[in-house]
Amino acid sequence: MLRFRLNLKRVTSQDVANRAGVSRTTVSLVLNNVKDAQISEETRKKVLRAASELDYHPDASARRLVQGRSQVIGFVERHSPFQNFADAFMAEVLRGLHGVARQHDYHVLFEPTPEKREAAHDFLRLIRERHADGIVLSGPRFDDQQLFQQLGENSPIVLQGYLPGCNIPSVDVDNVGGARLATEHLLTLGNRRIGMITNGPLVYTAASDRRTGFLQAVQEGGIDFESSMIQIGAFSPESGYQAMQRLLELNPQPDAVFVASDVVAIGAIEAARQSNLRIPDDLAIVGFDDIPWSAYLNPPLTTVRLPAYSLGWKAGYLLIQLLNQEEIEEKTILLETQLIVRESCGAQTHSYPLN
Repeated sequence: MLRFRLNLKRVTSQDVANRAGVSRTTVSLVLNNVKDAQISEETRKKVLRAASELDYHPDASARRLVQGRSQVIGFVERHSPFQNFADAFMAEVLRGLHGVARQHDYHVLFEPTPEKREAAHDFLRLIRERHADGIVLSGPRFDDQQLFQQLGENSPIVLQGYLPGCNIPSVDVDNVGGARLATEHLLTLGNRRIGMITNGPLVYTAASDRRTGFLQAVQEGGIDFESSMIQIGAFSPESGYQAMQRLLELNPQPDAVFVASDVVAIGAIEAARQSNLRIPDDLAIVGFDDIPWSAYLNPPLTTVRLPAYSLGWKAGYLLIQLLNQEEIEEKTILLETQLIVRESCGAQTHSYPLN
């Protein structure tokens, strides 16, 4: 019988110091890359060689004490855990954030924050207790303004989204322009009774901006509109199902619906199908986000494509610039969207860039 013995003895910085013939302080200065340390290149190479030979890896908490950093970026999403995991768009945003973090030797800590007002303060502990060096906050709400005023302008926070009256650096997509483009497309196809289902409650700035774009297009199109034609979603297919049911109870029913989230649109489409409506023959639908499976729905969903990967990458890079105290030339970044036309709106498949 073969027997294996697991060596649990942990290599320490003292072991590295003994192998290199230097002090533990020198080992710490070299491995933590402390600036202005008066250490010769020969000594530095000896320490690095000894660490490699012993397969030594510095303790993360010890490194944090020396550097004053955790090398962690917190990604805080202002939705409940259920809403976060139901939103396929967030996966691509996280991939972008993780990509830039890895390039700069950071890890990403994901922290969903429930909608309750008092829970918004929880993410501040990530910085105050040094679990994270800085935060990318996604999905800001209008009622977050007072919270950010308490932090001050120099706090290591980047908004992934827009918050009026706030000087914190931000990266966002053109929610107003994208919603206008989607609604104008429905108008050009001859639809005159167009409803809307928001992606979430209007306390979220993205939801409010998408409603603004919808209203601009409807008003400029010169068609009659009533407030009941806008129903509120809540980031989930179930909320889209219920909102579409409310729209279909109107008399007359809408001939088209702009749903400001593809995830919400999944439920809206099912509600229309259960009401024996054919899409797009009886009801045209346009979504927002272009999540990965939008092209594979039945029928394939016309939607507004967002640069999700770039949204995460640029927000992360902006935060790293803040942490490195680099000069930031552009504190507010607005990314363009693109209309991807598929079968759910009743038009031929193609795409329109947003100029």
